[in-house]
Amino acid sequence: MTKPHAHVVVLCTLILASCPMLAQRNAPNTQGITPPPGTPVSPARMTFFVTSVGLGKGGDLGGLAGADAHCQRLAAAVGAGGHTWHAYLSTQARPGQPAVNARDRIGTGPWFNWSYAQLGPPQNAIISADLAELHGDTLVQAQRGSNLFKQSTRNEHGEVIHGIGDTPPIQHEILTGSKWDGRAYMDSADHTCNNWTSSSTGSAQAGHSDRIGNGSSWNSSNATKGCSQAALESSGGAGLFYCFAIN
Repeated sequence: MTKPHAHVVVLCTLILASCPMLAQRNAPNTQGITPPPGTPVSPARMTFFVTSVGLGKGGDLGGLAGADAHCQRLAAAVGAGGHTWHAYLSTQARPGQPAVNARDRIGTGPWFNWSYAQLGPPQNAIISADLAELHGDTLVQAQRGSNLFKQSTRNEHGEVIHGIGDTPPIQHEILTGSKWDGRAYMDSADHTCNNWTSSSTGSAQAGHSDRIGNGSSWNSSNATKGCSQAALESSGGAGLFYCFAIN
């Protein structure tokens, strides 16, 4: 083999050998393995976050459509607008309107937070593999739990939500309107601030992003003291909610 041909063969071999390495370097970190130094972390790979800000009108989110639009705007602002985002919110049955379950609105998973890099055990970037794991549908899944807890439950900027023990303001009460299984309430009480249109009367079910206090549930810990912005803030909330990419 002549030297020019040998150089071509070596060059092609090196290129082919580097392809898997490049693919691995740019692949999502789904196993909690810290990527090599200097590896860019793309917010576009994020498929879950807590809103960094609410809409400022208490429990009036403009209904499900308004909440979804808020998720989409926040995601787009950090480069993750290529996904379709839905708010993790349930609504209750009203005349001519069936109830909507939060779990039925968010796709099938898996979902990952902003970081994609392990921050030290057990702060893994993966939130949950699927709906069943997220909600603990089986006894084993309920015992094991999802990876949604204080250090992994981050907003679209990668920031941890202030919870119990942090510097005020505490904002760990996250609006969901949902039971532990991610489904809507079927009784006559208001659990959704009138299906996310009230900033005065009513109440809403909320979870705790840090999973501390009142059952330590991320999606169904307690009812808010009211639906105004002041009422939400008085009990450790800010009108924040969870956003999930459905694709």
